[in-house]
Amino acid sequence: MSIYLDQAATSFPKPAAVCRAMNRMVTRIGANPGRSEHKLARKANQIISETREKIALLFNISEARRVIFTCNATEAINLGLKGTLSPGDHVITSSVEHNSVIRPLKALERAGVQFSQVPCSRQGHLNLRLLKKSIGRKTKLIVLTHASNVIGSLLPIEEVGAFAHSRGILFLVDAAQTAGLVPIDVQRMHIDLLASPGHKSLYGPQGTGFLYISQEVELKPLKEGGTGTDSESYEQPEALPQRFESGTLNTPGIAGLGAGVSFVLDQGVERIWKKEQLLTQRLLKGLKKIKGIRLYGPLEAGKRVPVISFNLNFLEPVEVGFILDDLYDILVRTGLHCAPQAHRTMGTFPNGAVRVSLGFFNTPEDVDALLRALSEITRTRR
Repeated sequence: MSIYLDQAATSFPKPAAVCRAMNRMVTRIGANPGRSEHKLARKANQIISETREKIALLFNISEARRVIFTCNATEAINLGLKGTLSPGDHVITSSVEHNSVIRPLKALERAGVQFSQVPCSRQGHLNLRLLKKSIGRKTKLIVLTHASNVIGSLLPIEEVGAFAHSRGILFLVDAAQTAGLVPIDVQRMHIDLLASPGHKSLYGPQGTGFLYISQEVELKPLKEGGTGTDSESYEQPEALPQRFESGTLNTPGIAGLGAGVSFVLDQGVERIWKKEQLLTQRLLKGLKKIKGIRLYGPLEAGKRVPVISFNLNFLEPVEVGFILDDLYDILVRTGLHCAPQAHRTMGTFPNGAVRVSLGFFNTPEDVDALLRALSEITRTRR
């Protein structure tokens, strides 16, 4: 069986309960939530509500209705940015953001929104002093990734949240690499908007995600349509979550997401985080011993998520990925990882890097197999 080390793209395998929950929804319930009053529709609606409540519990969200289901983190970020910002507003972000942040900001810039990128170090560390100096009279929002999907570095979300709150500035966090892995408390961290995919460290299926919207945010919907409520009105409902959930939800996916969140709650985020840190430290220690490897990002597991990028001095990243796949059955990701700004910050643009990302179901044996393969590659290909 392949050794899967591309967890930052999507987690695999999923807990067995995720597959069971989706299968039950498709084969035994199947109805459209919130559109009918019969018992199957009520059961479907109950699954949606229970998943919303589990997410609220995991992130210390006071009202579950403030959890809005989306098809991924990208949609959640677009809703958070485009629903909040207007021409003339100013936004601050970092130089290690994913295209799911940069591309919507570029589109908003063409519509009259201004944004500034605070440079991070080559190791992905955010300079808080520079961030604070970037604040202007029209600054309405700070948007940051919690952890770089390329460098792996953790950004100081709690400190930024406290500062933004003290200045009356809204704070949007992209938790694509941390939700379910690193403890997140939206109230303690003063997070106004939290965007997350369901298919990474929450162990749900692809095509799921959510946006948390705090009471401090007045948000415009990205779309209007049928919600199953206020059907007599031509206007979009004001009530949450229906205001932002037009159209039929991905109920089988949300059922799977609910099972994935239950898995995280049962295991405990702290236990998951500790296990993945141990794997990360094992990999970092081994990579540092292999000659010809350029390693990027923090060298301490506690300062990063288990996303590790590197290059070999004598091979292009895509060649390394192909050899690992073809000869060793080890699956990694190469290239720019939808984050060219992060690669510019890291000094690996335009060729990118080899990215290894670990997960809860990986083992020390997986790490050791990768290290043996890279050692062989460096000996034979140099």
